[in-house]
Amino acid sequence: MTHFSKFAALAMLGAIATSPVHAEDKAIAKVNGVSIPQSRLDMRIASIVSQGQPDSPDLRKAVREDLINVEVMAQEAAKMGLDKQAETLQQLELAKQAVLVDAFVQNYAKTHKITDDALKQEYEKLKARLGTKEYKVRHILVEDENAAKSVAAKLKKGGKFDKLAESNSKDVGSRDKGGDLGWSIPANYVKPFADAILNLTKGQVSEPVQSQFGWHIIKLEDVRELKIPSLEEGKADISKNMLRQSIQQAITDLRAKAKIE
Repeated sequence: MTHFSKFAALAMLGAIATSPVHAEDKAIAKVNGVSIPQSRLDMRIASIVSQGQPDSPDLRKAVREDLINVEVMAQEAAKMGLDKQAETLQQLELAKQAVLVDAFVQNYAKTHKITDDALKQEYEKLKARLGTKEYKVRHILVEDENAAKSVAAKLKKGGKFDKLAESNSKDVGSRDKGGDLGWSIPANYVKPFADAILNLTKGQVSEPVQSQFGWHIIKLEDVRELKIPSLEEGKADISKNMLRQSIQQAITDLRAKAKIE
């Protein structure tokens, strides 16, 4: 029902360290005289409930049993001297760091709220980046210009684009689909590729186009209006992305201030 996690690892760390329980933190059980605090159970319950499972007496009973099992194993591990082994100490340190990082992220999210104005500005930027249309394209990717010209010549003589893609393209992701890249927006492609798409009409095939990946022959198969979610529909995802970017910038700033040798 429940599984060992960073919480279990920290529970073991606590058991090995035999930290005292604060007077106001009542014990839910004692194992060989060592108390398991209510706060530990509450933390596990909160984590499980946050994942969608409802709180219930059965859940609390099961989590209590898990914590007792963890305490029993942790005490036995300490008796065996496993808490002194370098690998164990390293794993405990990593578990501790993982929890601290999680605490940092949660605290950062609480103290750096995304305002409605910032959210709206980001939404408008995304709309501008996405544009108003999406394109269905195929391409054939080859190593050099001569190979691209050879493929282009075969196409002009009536060669089938999908067959030539299957036999010539080095893009393993689309080759077996006849070069089909599906529907996307130009912004998702490298600039030379995107520029070529925008200069094509439906059904047209490009001349060889060079990018950092090689040489492309591109066919525009279709164009349609892009359906962009409303601000309200995209609010949650945009907020998460903005927070992620903000945290990444915070990490960059912390690294810049840190003495790293």
